[in-house]
Amino acid sequence: MSGGAEAAADGRLRCPWGLSTEDYLAYHDAEWGRPVHGDDALFERLCLEAFQSGLSWLTILRRREGFRTAFAGFSIPAVARFTDADRERLLADEGIIRNRAKVDATMANAKVLAGWRSGELDELIWSYAPDPATRPAPRTLGDVPAVTTESTALSKDLKKRGLRFIGPTTAYALMQACGLVDDHLVDCVARGTGA
Repeated sequence: MSGGAEAAADGRLRCPWGLSTEDYLAYHDAEWGRPVHGDDALFERLCLEAFQSGLSWLTILRRREGFRTAFAGFSIPAVARFTDADRERLLADEGIIRNRAKVDATMANAKVLAGWRSGELDELIWSYAPDPATRPAPRTLGDVPAVTTESTALSKDLKKRGLRFIGPTTAYALMQACGLVDDHLVDCVARGTGA
């Protein structure tokens, strides 16, 4: 097919990437593109998108509970208190991706965010949500960008404030996953369910 919406086993049209596994289908239908708010919830998504860099999202999705356990439910204050012993524990944890740079970035980012006021991360990220009226619904996967002006600006702002491992592509994946943009294809059953 041309990258447009495809029928799932239930006959309803969905984004083709969501049809390859049951894990993807559940994530596509129930989470991806739905608004996420709250500093800890956004910190989790920020961390998981960073861990995904260079890997399949399915790898992260299938280890998400392991990540949640390893990183104290992505509580910013809890992760900010992690020590060198925690770093070593994380690097030995087979339930997560044991990448030193990504583990270090997660811990460093929590330390930065612990100094922010409550709600500041949420406000900052959502301030980069583009006006949906200016974005036509994608018809095919080829119409979905990997980077946008907004994701580049969000990445720069987060880096300026001391956060690590958040480039423009990772920032855009975060925006998609957290509902700042609706990149479900125009014919997808999930299109428009996030607002």
